[in-house]
This record gives sequence, structure tokens and C-alpha cells, in this order.
Amino acid sequence: MKPSPPPPPLWLLALFTFSGTLGVHIFVPALTLAGRDLHASNAAMQMTISLYVLGLAVGQLIYGPLADRFGRRPVLIGGLTVYTLAGLGAVLASLSPDGVAALTVARLFQALGGCSGMVLGRAIVRDTSNGQAIAQRMAYLNMMVMLPPALAPLLGSLIAAGLGWRATLGALLLLGVVNLTLVWRRLPESRSSAVRGNTGQLARDYARLLTSRRFLGYMLGGGCATTSIYAFIASAPFIFAHQLGRPEHEVGLYLTALVSGMWMGNALCSRVLGRVPLVRILMLGNSLSLACCGLLLVLALAGAASMPAVLLLMFLFSLGSGSCSPAALTLALNVNPTVAGSASGLYGSAQMAVGALCTALAGLGGASPLTVTALVLVCVCLLAQAAFHMARRAPLEEQVVGE
Repeated sequence: MKPSPPPPPLWLLALFTFSGTLGVHIFVPALTLAGRDLHASNAAMQMTISLYVLGLAVGQLIYGPLADRFGRRPVLIGGLTVYTLAGLGAVLASLSPDGVAALTVARLFQALGGCSGMVLGRAIVRDTSNGQAIAQRMAYLNMMVMLPPALAPLLGSLIAAGLGWRATLGALLLLGVVNLTLVWRRLPESRSSAVRGNTGQLARDYARLLTSRRFLGYMLGGGCATTSIYAFIASAPFIFAHQLGRPEHEVGLYLTALVSGMWMGNALCSRVLGRVPLVRILMLGNSLSLACCGLLLVLALAGAASMPAVLLLMFLFSLGSGSCSPAALTLALNVNPTVAGSASGLYGSAQMAVGALCTALAGLGGASPLTVTALVLVCVCLLAQAAFHMARRAPLEEQVVGE
């Protein structure tokens, strides 16, 4: 029997996984500059973020079942090819003075390709790990995945200021080329032909996931607890620069601090694994996020919000959100490990759908984007808490290891 190839290094899986979301974080600081050059409104520029996040949601529904049927490696190569070609299209669209519509479409396809890494990076970890090692490796993966997006807003600000905002799109194109080269040369197939399901069996397993109260609870709750922060990220240039009066070049620095909170939350989760049940980590982390956005809403309604208060509360919000991420994902994938790719795709799709919806709702902020954004965050955190309670109270036969 041919020996199984060694599992790919986590840094490689992290590179594929964060490439999709990097397109959000690195481009946000350039929104106002791009809007001026393309003669586009704030709402039109926010749409380049909303549709990008929506593309991340829709694409993951496709890649999960395909990867369970045909294997991880060929599906990832296909997705990264789309990501790279769409990145080239975004660069070309940005050169037109009225190219905001073409840019939005190109970024949608860029997201549809980039989300392949988000699905398959997590599925490969599930393929190559067992027991509690899954949660620990998932936490380490999330920590590695969160670090580049944490730095991306600052990097995006520096690139936009030094080379122009179009250079951020060029950086994403270059990343696509690098990813394609690495997956071709370094990534073995982790899903053996012996365990790949046929189409009928995969459809039945997919249906079981969608009818599992436990999976639905962790999927919906995890999405609400982790990607609702996109509402604030997309509104940040208008909150900090327009409403709180800070210089535009500082926005990237503030966003870096917020995303760093998510990284610290992942690190905290990995430290307490084995001592605190995963469900308790979820409930405590989301409770912290809920308390912070509730206080932020009170300050916004009272007209008492200041830059230090907003930054501190949102940092603590992201800390709670980051602690939820590996716990919710691990519990969701463990509901039915035989279709980890499909489960990862469904989970990731729910995350990005929540992020896209929250971003779109926050775009209705008008004269007070902070108030609307805080209200959106409160509602979504309440929904996450309800979903986690539903998962905990699911029938005993749906219980999974690690709770």
C-alpha cells in the first residue's frame, strides 16, 4: 500500500484560507480614494465590499460538495484560477474613470474564486487530524489566518498612500499567482479515493446536515458571532473619518487594532481548550461581544461616542468574536465528519452571508453610521446567542465530541 503523504504545513493552508478575506481588509482603507477617482458614491463603493462578501458566501456552497466528490486539490486549483483571473479583471477595471460597475463585478468573481481556499483549508485540517487535535489545529490555523488580515488595513493604507489605491488590487493579483504556484507544487491530496462519496450519498449527507438542529445552531450562531464585525469594518472609514473627525490615513491603523482582537481571541481559545467546554467558550465569547456593542449603541444614541471609547469597545467585541471562531467551527464540522468539505462550505457560506447582510444594513447609516452599525451588531449577537442555545438543546443523538 502506498504510504499517505504527510499533512501539508499549517502556514500553507493558512495562506490559501486568508486569501479570500484579505480582499476585504486590504481594500477598505482605499474606499474613499477609489470613490473620488471613479466618481462613485459612498454607497457604490461599499457595494464593492458587500458583493465581495456575498461572493465569499455563495462560492463556499459550491466548493464543499465538489471537494467531497472530486478531492481537495483539483477543486482548489480551479478556484484559485478564478481568483487570479478576476484579480486581473479588477486591475483593468480600476483604470477606467467610470469603472466602478466593472470593478464591483470583478471583485465578485474574485471572491467566488478566493473562497475555495477558505473551504478547503479547513476541510484539509479535518482530513488530517483526529479528536481534540482538530480543535487545536483549527485554533492555530485561525490564529495564522487572522494575522495577515489584522495587518492588511495598515498595509492597504500604506500601499494606497505610497503607490495609489490601484496597487492594492495589484497586490491581490500577485497573491493569486503565488497561491496557484504553491498549490501546484506543494499541496498533496488529503481526501483519498476510498472515502470520496458518490453523488447520491453526498446529497443525502448534505441533507442530513441541513436538517440537524445542532449543525444549524453552530452554523448560524458561528456566522453571527464571527462575521458581524464586517458591518463595522465596512463602515469604519465613514465612522472614524467623517463622524469622529479622524484623518483618513489613520483608519487602517484602527482596523488593524480591531482585527488583532480577533487574533487574540483565537489565541485565548486555544489556551483553554481541554479545560473549558467548547460550548461554554462560545456562550462567554458572544456574551462579551453583546455587552460591548450594547454599550456602543447606548453611547451612539446619547451622542457621547468618542474615538477611544469606540476603539476600546470594538476591540473587546472582536476579542469575544475571535474566541468563538474555532469553537463554533470545530463543533459544526464534527456533526458529520464524513462530509467535512460540505460542512465547511455551508458553515463558511453562512458566515459570509451574515457578513454581507450586516455590511449592507450598516450601509444604510446615513448621517449616523455608528448608531446603525451598533444596532446591527446588537441584533446579530442576540441571534447568535439564541442559535447556540438551540444547538445545546438539540436531541442527544445529534451530540458531537468536544462539547
